[in-house]
Amino acid sequence: MKMRTLIPAMLITVAATGCATWDNMSSREKSAATGAAVGGVAGAVVTDGGILGTVGGAAIGGVIGDQLGKDRRR
Repeated sequence: MKMRTLIPAMLITVAATGCATWDNMSSREKSAATGAAVGGVAGAVVTDGGILGTVGGAAIGGVIGDQLGKDRRR
C-alpha cells in the first residue's frame, strides 16, 4: 500500500472513531473497536490493500482487543 493511500485511510479511521458514541461503550467494547481498527489497517498494509487481509486483520484485532479489555473496569 502506498503512503498516499495509507495516510488518508488512517485519518478517516481516526475521524470515524471520534464520531462514535464512545462514552456509552464499556471498556471491553472500546478495546474491541480499537483492536478492529488497528487490525484492519495492519491487515491492509501487510496484504497491500487486499480485502481478505483487511477483513481478517480487523476480525483478529477485534478479538484480541475484546480479550484484553475484558478485565478492565469502565
